[in-house]
Amino acid sequence: MAEITAALVKELREKTGAGMMDCKRALGETSGDMEGAVDWLRKKGLAAAAKKAGRVAAEGLVGMATRGLAGAVVEVNSETDFVSRNELFQAFVRTAAGLVVGGDGSAEGLGAMPYPGTGRSVADELTELVGRIGENLVLRRAARLEVSKGAVASYMHNSLAPGLGKIGVLVALESEAAADALAALGRQLAMHVAAANPQYLESTAVPGAALDRERDVLREQALASGKSVDVVDKMVEGRLRKFYEETVLLDQVFFGPDSDGKSRVRQVVEAAAKKAGSPIKVTGFVRMQLGEGIDKPVGDLASEVAATLKH
Repeated sequence: MAEITAALVKELREKTGAGMMDCKRALGETSGDMEGAVDWLRKKGLAAAAKKAGRVAAEGLVGMATRGLAGAVVEVNSETDFVSRNELFQAFVRTAAGLVVGGDGSAEGLGAMPYPGTGRSVADELTELVGRIGENLVLRRAARLEVSKGAVASYMHNSLAPGLGKIGVLVALESEAAADALAALGRQLAMHVAAANPQYLESTAVPGAALDRERDVLREQALASGKSVDVVDKMVEGRLRKFYEETVLLDQVFFGPDSDGKSRVRQVVEAAAKKAGSPIKVTGFVRMQLGEGIDKPVGDLASEVAATLKH
């Protein structure tokens, strides 16, 4: 029997796209025969992953989990929305989110973690799932928030099942206030983040490069109006305030059932802290929307039909 070396396993994985543990098992089952191992994987449906890896996966699910003083959110993509209703896929996303809570908050770290009850890593379990479901699946990203005291609140928009949906939001609150007060405020803030889509927590978090770029655009727009330099400078600063109000969470006008349409998020937090009798600080937030930033191919139905008729 040929020795099952790491190089042999690596070669088989490159040939088939199957998971590392599956490749090792296949070589063991075929006494190290490469072609036999490829056939073994194909018969098990595990070699199909390589062929599917190039397909665009922009659907799927966002999964979310909280435990103790930490919370996590993860995005796993599929090719079609139909897969989001698959129980195997849902179970994977839910398990992955739970694992991130105890991990380092990165997709890479999650992929390397052991998947419960399988002897495989999360990445290898996903590869096996590709073979079983028949679509390209991608563990795209993960994030984690934790506080030393207080709460990490969560909200799932367009929820398909508990902890699964299309937009997942986490908000971290550092405070010694009562748990129920933090839970109520946290959920309101998380719902606001889902709707308003802020980019930064506070104005000091806006990168200098982003601010300079915005200032240059605003200046060009103001100069085009033909105003004097002094007036242009005032116009730029006024529009920058508007930029902060649109992109910075604490500077945004609060959206919520009790909103007066004028109060900023920071004022809502301050009012909640006063009512709770303890300082409350928003230390971070995460908003993860399914498929954002992925270029989805636009199909040409006429061309597809014409191509089909040629065969």
